[in-house]
Amino acid sequence: MSILIVTGMEGARNCADVVSAQLCMEVEAAEGRKMALAALRRHEFAVVVVDETLANCDPAAADAIWERAGLAIPLQINFAVSGAARLIREIRAALRRRDREQALARRAATAAIEAELKTTVSGLLLHSQLALAGTDIPATVAERLRRVADLAGSLRAQLSIPEPGGGESMS
Repeated sequence: MSILIVTGMEGARNCADVVSAQLCMEVEAAEGRKMALAALRRHEFAVVVVDETLANCDPAAADAIWERAGLAIPLQINFAVSGAARLIREIRAALRRRDREQALARRAATAAIEAELKTTVSGLLLHSQLALAGTDIPATVAERLRRVADLAGSLRAQLSIPEPGGGESMS
């Protein structure tokens, strides 16, 4: 992934080169809205940095850039008072925040899927056991239910799910 810096200030290319060297990422500099939008159409960026002066002077341009930025981290920096060192710190911090947020989202998704799976397996095991407890079940159906119960029991053990009803298995 790469970084897009949008500013009309002189020396933007030099700043982009310093940021690129420090972060080991490709950095593209755009001198205004048209160049920024063209760059955003060409490919995706990890971070889009817009000069605060440009954003204040032309809010519509800034809005167009943010809308087109997609999943890029938006940063607004005042290049007139900030040097490359601060820009690098801000970009690093934003990338670390995104990594933490993605890790948390993955853990939350994993926990949700695991909880859903545990609920499904527990329900399957309980229903199989209840059906096997019935007396009017043909032998072929009972055998299939035992297989389902055994499979559900195996999954339950792998997922560390407590026995349904907290009791002994009926199979």
